[in-house]
Amino acid sequence: MRGITRTVTMVAGISAAALLAAACGGGDSGSGNNASGGGGGKTGGAVTVRGCNPQNTLIPSNTTETCGGNVLDAITAKLVHYNPENAAPENDIADKIETSDNQNFTVTLKKGYKFHDGTEVKAKNFVDAWNYAAYGPNAQSSGYFMEPIEGFADMQCADEKCTAKPKADKLTGLAVKDDYTFTIKTSEKVSNMPVRLGYSAFSPLPDSFFSDPKAFGEKPIGAGPFKFDSWAKNSEIKLSKFADYSGKFGGKLDAITFKIYQDDGAAYNDVIANQLDVTDSIPSSAMIDDKYKTDLPDRNAQRAVGVIQTITFAPVKTDPNYADPKIRQAISMAIDRATIIKQIFNNTRQPATGWVSPVVDGYKANQCGEWCTYDKAKAKAKLDEAGGFKGGKMTLSYNADADHKPWTEATCNSIKGALGVDCVATPVVDFATFRSQIADKKMKGMFRTGWQMDYPSIENFLAPIYKTGASSNDGDYSNPEFDKLLNEAAAESDAAAANAKYQQAEALLANDMPSIPMWYSTATFGWSDKVTGVKITAFGTIDFSSLALKS
Repeated sequence: MRGITRTVTMVAGISAAALLAAACGGGDSGSGNNASGGGGGKTGGAVTVRGCNPQNTLIPSNTTETCGGNVLDAITAKLVHYNPENAAPENDIADKIETSDNQNFTVTLKKGYKFHDGTEVKAKNFVDAWNYAAYGPNAQSSGYFMEPIEGFADMQCADEKCTAKPKADKLTGLAVKDDYTFTIKTSEKVSNMPVRLGYSAFSPLPDSFFSDPKAFGEKPIGAGPFKFDSWAKNSEIKLSKFADYSGKFGGKLDAITFKIYQDDGAAYNDVIANQLDVTDSIPSSAMIDDKYKTDLPDRNAQRAVGVIQTITFAPVKTDPNYADPKIRQAISMAIDRATIIKQIFNNTRQPATGWVSPVVDGYKANQCGEWCTYDKAKAKAKLDEAGGFKGGKMTLSYNADADHKPWTEATCNSIKGALGVDCVATPVVDFATFRSQIADKKMKGMFRTGWQMDYPSIENFLAPIYKTGASSNDGDYSNPEFDKLLNEAAAESDAAAANAKYQQAEALLANDMPSIPMWYSTATFGWSDKVTGVKITAFGTIDFSSLALKS
C-alpha cells in the first residue's frame, strides 16, 4: 500500500470555525490537464522535487507510504511497470508472465538488467526477496502482499512477539527454474496476480542485501533508471542517473533531489521563486479562487487520481470508545464533506460515497449509503441509539508536517455541531512519527488515513486495508464474511464476476464502518519555469520519464 501524507492539502488561511458557516455546496472531482503544455526538453541536468520524511529505511518490502515509496519508484525496477497515463501494466524486467489456470505462473526475465552494484538481476533475486518479505520474524510491513503465494501461512509468527520460529522460512509456491525463469504457485486462483507485480513490495533484491539489511535500508540498491546517492535526514535524498540501466523507462534527467519539507506552503513558495522545480502538493490557501493558477501561470496541472482520503478508528483494544458501529456511522453522517470541499479545496475533490476510487475498474457508487450523507438530525439520532459517546471528547489526529490542520479542525467542528460532543484535531509532529504510532497501535481516537493505489484494481482498495491481518489494516478490522468474499473474488477468472464479489465485500464495510470515506482526490502540481514535460501519473505521482529541463 501507499499510505499517503501529501495528497490531501488544506487552507492555512481560513479558520475552521468559519468553514462550516457557509451553505452546503456540491463537490466536483476536478479535471484539467495532467501534463505541462511543453514537451521535449534537453537531455541531462538536475531537478529538485518536494519530498517528505520516509517512515522507515528504504527497503522495498518495508515501505508502505509515499514519502519512501516515491524514492523507491525511481530507483527500482520490477517485473511490471505501470503506464503513467492509465496505470495499465506493461512488462519491465519480465519478458513473459504466463498462466493457464490463474494459479500457476511462469515468469521469464529479460537478460541484461543490472542492479546498481553491477550484478545482474536473476530469478533468485526475486525469489529470495519475496521469501524475505514473507518471513514473519523479518517483520516487513509489505509482507502481507505475499499472502496469495503457497506456503505463506507456515512462515508467519504464532504471536505478535514471534516467540517461536515459524514452521518454514521459504514459500513453497516459489521455485527457481534457471537464471531467468521462476514459477509462482498461489494457494487459490488469483486472477489479477500479474497486475500486482509492479508494486514495490515485489522488487528484486541484490545478493548484498541479505548480508546487512539494515545498512541496505540506509543506502538502497535497485535496478531502476536512477541510483541512490545520499540521504541527509530531514533535509534531502539525492539520486542520479544509472548509466547501465537497460530498461525503457529512463527519461532524460541526470539527477533528482527530493528536498524534504516540513511545510507544504514553504515548498509552494519555493516553486514560485524557482527554488524548487516540482511540488506535488499545493497548499489550500492557494486553492481558494484558483490562486495557484495566477501564481503559477502555465506552470500547473491537475487530474483525478487513484487516491482516497479516509478517517480510521483506533483498534478496539487501543480505544474501545468507538467500538460500536452505530457511533462510527453517526460520526460519518455528522461530517459536512461538501462544505469542507467547497471552502477548502475549491471543489477540487469529490465527496466519497464508498471505499473504492472511481478511477479503477469495479468502482460502484453509493456503497456507503446514508452513512456518508451529511444529516445532523440522523447523526444525532444514531448516536443516541448507541447510548451516546462515553469517551469524553473525540480526537482526530493528523501529521503536522503537511497541510491537514484546517480540514481536520473543520471536520471536528462539523462533528461537534451535529452531535454535541467535543472533538479536537490533534497534531503529531511529522509523518514518520504519526505512522509509527499507528503501526504500534498507540494512536487513540480517530486519525487521518489515505490510500494511493499500488496497482489499478478494486481489490487494492479493499484487501490490503480491511482484510483480517492485512498490512495496512490500521484499525484491526476483521469480518470473516468480508474475507471470504475477497477470496472468492480473487479466484474468479471473469473480471465482471470478480468485480461483483468485490462490490459485495465493499458493501459490508457500511455495516461496520471501520473507516469513514471522506473524498476522492485530485492531484494538483506546480513547477518552476526551468522544467518541462511535467506529468501527473494515474497514481498522483511525478512521471520522471517525461520530466526534463527546458532546452
